[in-house]
Amino acid sequence: MRPTTGRTAALALATAATASLLGVASANATPDPPADPTAAAPDWGACEGTGLDPRQECATLKVPLDYRDPGGKRISLAVSRIPSERPEARRGTLLLIPGGPGSPGLARPSTLGKRLPKSVRDAYDIVSFDPRGLGKSTHTGCDLNPADLSLLASRPWPAPGGDITRNIATGRRIADTCARNGGELLRAISTVNEARDIDSVRRALGERKLSAWGVSYGTYVGSVYAQMFPEHTDRWVLDSNDDPNPERVERGWLANYAVGVEDTFPDFARWASAPDSPVRLAGTPDGVRRRVLDLAARLDAKPLPWPGANPPELNGNALRQSMLDALYSRDDFESLARLIVDADAGKVPADPPADPPQDAAAVSLATICNDVDWPTSLPGYARDVAASRKSHPLTAGMPVNVTPCAFWHGEPRDKPVRITDQGPSNVLLVQNKRDVATPYSGALGLRRAFGDRARMVGVDAMGHGAAYVANGSGCADRKVTDFLLTGERPKRDVLCR
Repeated sequence: MRPTTGRTAALALATAATASLLGVASANATPDPPADPTAAAPDWGACEGTGLDPRQECATLKVPLDYRDPGGKRISLAVSRIPSERPEARRGTLLLIPGGPGSPGLARPSTLGKRLPKSVRDAYDIVSFDPRGLGKSTHTGCDLNPADLSLLASRPWPAPGGDITRNIATGRRIADTCARNGGELLRAISTVNEARDIDSVRRALGERKLSAWGVSYGTYVGSVYAQMFPEHTDRWVLDSNDDPNPERVERGWLANYAVGVEDTFPDFARWASAPDSPVRLAGTPDGVRRRVLDLAARLDAKPLPWPGANPPELNGNALRQSMLDALYSRDDFESLARLIVDADAGKVPADPPADPPQDAAAVSLATICNDVDWPTSLPGYARDVAASRKSHPLTAGMPVNVTPCAFWHGEPRDKPVRITDQGPSNVLLVQNKRDVATPYSGALGLRRAFGDRARMVGVDAMGHGAAYVANGSGCADRKVTDFLLTGERPKRDVLCR
């Protein structure tokens, strides 16, 4: 939204109030926008579902579908909380920002929240939410064909040899289907609107400021919020960090899979070549790499049946996708190794991967396509795929291939937010050095963008998601916990070994 110059005091005040609600900087904007219907206090009650902490409470808030029309249509936003375990020690609200895009968050106070030290659970109400379009919030969907829900379709794996003709057809079909079936909510899904929704949550909770723990895509949402509403941020932890480059945004994240796989595959190769490995694939890490590449090439030429999978075959790209999935966590190394051994022996694999639900697929697509313009030159994609297949053979060109966003209907409604060093110095980044989805090199992009607003705690570990209280790194965990409890950050960036 471009700044508007008013000719009267009344117009200036209206412009300031609108800018504040939209989360747009304005010289006339007041720190607290006028009360609006989205600020009604939550009516907390029991949560639906199983496996939740019995103390978790849920509520539904009404937020604008379109923040440019705050008096218009409203949608529901499902929020949850576990109140401070020691109210006399409570200092505020810690918001858990979900990842994805396309991941729900309503259960997170019970799941991710339980990992937090008791001192943090004492100090904060732990709050999360289902983003617009998902789960218990007003949800949307594209009504995609089942075949198009597969990650082998929505992630643009080229055909053997690198041909992208089928990816073009798939991308166009998915974009057309979403335009036909997604409705007005799908067009109103974006990172900027999620940041605005978070500020609606803040106002409803009656909080002057929020603290936050954003993970994966949640780090980008958290960064955008900190840029749009800096005066409402308290202690801001961003974990497994996305590169915020405003020229590329999600285009850059997809491309970074090529880097992330190359960063993390050596951990798997060392594990699978160790003499004491439960599934030893080769005598050396180089041997493991050759075995995976050779098997993928053979499966490109002659797939194995895979009943229950989508599509029902183990082809080269299904193996590559299985590898990428396993590199998220060391806990999945053994299942990947056994898949490789079985496929090498011509055995039908077990446990086919599940497809994402319709609402998650739609929200993921809408976010990445609505956040930034994507190139439309099909020959350009073909050239990029050919080059990437040579430089990063494990991912075979997928990270730079054409997606449905090249055919998406409609332009982004908001420009990507440029993250800057203007604002309070209250951001702490925590980042594994070897991360398949948010590589360290991309996290350094966010670190540079924040400047002195941030410090980074690096962890010499492999894995994606929740580097805090997940790696067994006492060094990193102490620094993040101390920041949440005292507000004190390290004086300089640190690497925990």
